[in-house]
Amino acid sequence: MRHGVRFAFGTLTVLPARVTRWDRDTARTGMLCAPLAGLVVGGCAALAGCAPLLLGSGPALAAVASVAVPAVLTRGLHLDGLADTADGLGSGKPAEDALRIMKRSDIGPFGVVTLVLVLLAQVAALTELYAAGWAVGAAGALVAGTVARTALTLAARRSVPAARPEGLGAVVAGTVPARPALVVAALVVAGCAAAGATVAGWPGGLRGALAALLALAAAEALLRRCVRRFGGVTGDVFGALAETAATAALVVAALGGG
Repeated sequence: MRHGVRFAFGTLTVLPARVTRWDRDTARTGMLCAPLAGLVVGGCAALAGCAPLLLGSGPALAAVASVAVPAVLTRGLHLDGLADTADGLGSGKPAEDALRIMKRSDIGPFGVVTLVLVLLAQVAALTELYAAGWAVGAAGALVAGTVARTALTLAARRSVPAARPEGLGAVVAGTVPARPALVVAALVVAGCAAAGATVAGWPGGLRGALAALLALAAAEALLRRCVRRFGGVTGDVFGALAETAATAALVVAALGGG
């Protein structure tokens, strides 16, 4: 378990966690612990969002702070993966050529547009949530961070192959049995419901659960599309899944009235 937690934090965040084992058993435990890393990232995002509010700023600045923290704590790798995946999917080329496009260091037009729209959606949704109260915004940031990494746990289940024989995607792909992955996802949905209920009663609990479920469904839809298109998952796809789940969770929460 100790090595698995280190793997989760060492591969999914920049927080100090030296990964000393890099085998598939450790990867399995690490991906099951991914929501724990997301909880910490989401907590840091919530704190960063509440700080400007305490200093007298409006909800927009708080939202920008909350969006910036996960990017910093992941070195922007998930956003980079989102852009690369968008370029690969939008290229219209065969799987091998699309994967080659995704490995390039530059970002194409599909990637740029996707990044802009996703970041705008995250900031806009969090602005709505913080406008409803600091606790509502903090809960949204916490839920988004946790659900984003839960999508990675589900994407690492054994029925999902790797698109390449090398890279982080190949290390974690197919490592997690389906039943433990579903148990972790169920616990996260319950936790999101509890977070919503804490700040807004039973309607908030319902919105929290719905945000988590729809976010995981959106990530699952993207995962299936990537598996059909690329033949499996890559590290870039994992990053795209995390950003997709986070964005969907925030949008659903904002549409529900915060």
